[in-house]
Amino acid sequence: MPDLTRPEPYILWLTGAGVLIALAVWLPLALRRLPLSFPIICIGLGAAIFSIPGVDLVPLPIRYPAITERFTEFVVIIALMGAGLKIDRVFNWRRWNVTWRLIGIAMPLSIAAITAIGGLLLGLPWVSALLLGAALAPTDPVLASDVQVGPPKSGEEDEVRFGLTSEAGLNDGLAFPFVNLAIGIGLAAGTGKPWFADWILHDVLWEIGIAIAAGWIIGKLFGWLTFHVPTESSLARTGDGLTAIAATFVSYGLTEVANCYGFLAVFVTALTLRHAHRDHDFHHDMHDITEQIERLAMMVLLVLMGGALMTGLLSPLEWVDVVAAGAIILLVRPVAGWTALWRFHGDRSEKLVLAFFGIRGVGSFYYLAYALNHLPLAEGERLWAIVGLVALFSVLLHGLTVTPAMRALDRGQGRDPDAAGGSKV
Repeated sequence: MPDLTRPEPYILWLTGAGVLIALAVWLPLALRRLPLSFPIICIGLGAAIFSIPGVDLVPLPIRYPAITERFTEFVVIIALMGAGLKIDRVFNWRRWNVTWRLIGIAMPLSIAAITAIGGLLLGLPWVSALLLGAALAPTDPVLASDVQVGPPKSGEEDEVRFGLTSEAGLNDGLAFPFVNLAIGIGLAAGTGKPWFADWILHDVLWEIGIAIAAGWIIGKLFGWLTFHVPTESSLARTGDGLTAIAATFVSYGLTEVANCYGFLAVFVTALTLRHAHRDHDFHHDMHDITEQIERLAMMVLLVLMGGALMTGLLSPLEWVDVVAAGAIILLVRPVAGWTALWRFHGDRSEKLVLAFFGIRGVGSFYYLAYALNHLPLAEGERLWAIVGLVALFSVLLHGLTVTPAMRALDRGQGRDPDAAGGSKV
C-alpha cells in the first residue's frame, strides 16, 4: 500500500507550482505602490525555500550549464517580444535618439569600464575580464519591466520609459558581438589563428545585418497573416495571443539556424509586427500572453537564483569582487549613461533616471552561461559569483528605488502616477 503519510514529490511540486502561479498573478498588483519589486520577493522566496531542511536540490548554474543557458535564453526571448509589442512610438532615427545614445555610447563605455575593472582591479585574465564586461553591460529586458512603457496604446510612454524599454530590447542582441569577441580571442589563444577579421566580418557585420533582416521579414510575414489576409482567416480573428509566442519562436529559431543573433531578430520582429496595424486591439492579446509567460518564467528563475544564493553561488567571492560589483552598479552605468546623454534635450531628472536604471540580471546570466559552454574558463565559478552579486545588488537597489523614483518623475512632469496611463493632473 502507498505511504499515505508522505505525499509524492510530484504532488508537492504540483502544489508549489500552483502557489507560484498565484503569487505571479497577485504580487505585481500588491506591490504596485510599495518600494518593493516583484524580483526581490521572488529571490527572498527562493532563499526561504532552499533553506528548508530536506530540500536537497542545489540550483547552482555551474552544475547545470546547459539548462541554465536554455532557460535564461527562453526567458529573454519572451521578454524581448513583449518589450517590442508594447512600444507605441513609430520607428524613426530622430525620435529614437535616446536609444541610439544608450546603445552606441553607454553600452560600449560600460563594456570598456567593466573590462578594465576585471583586468586591473580583480586580476582576471583579459579574456575573462572582457567576457565580464560584455555580460554585464546590457540593460536587462526581464527585470526592467518596472521602468518600461505600459501595455500597447496605454499612453505610458514618456522619454524615460521609452528609452529604457528600447535600450533593453536592442542591447541584448548588440552585446553579443562582444561576448563572441571574448570567446574568439580565448579560442584563438590556443591555436594562434587570426581572429579580428573574422570577428568584424562575421560576428559584427554579417550576424547583425542578417538578424535585422530576418526579424523584419518574419515580422512582416506575421503582420500580414495577423492583420491583412482576408478577415475570416486572419490570425487576429482568433483572438489568441499565442500568435506572439509563435512569432517569437519562428524568428529566434530561423535566425539561429542561420547562425545569427536571435535576440536582435526577435525584437525587430516584435517592432515590425506592432507596426503592421498599430491601433488594432489584438496587440493587447499578444502582449498579455507574453507578459504572463515572462512573469511566470522569471519567477521560477529568480526563485532558483535565491536558492543558488543560499547554496554557495557567492562563496568564491573575494572582498575586491564586492567592491567591483558595487562600482559596476553605482558608478559604471550611471557615468556611462550620463555621458551618453550629454547635450540630450531632456530634463535633468529624466537623464538621471535613464542613467541610473541600467538594471542587470537574466540577460547577463544567459551570456555568461553561453560563453562558458563554448569556452570553459578556470575563473568560471568566480565569474558566476560576480555576475550573481551584481544582479543581486541591481535587484535590491533598483527594486527599492524604482517605485518612488518613477512616481516622483511622473509628478514632476504633471502626470498622476496613480491614474491609468499616467494621465495629466
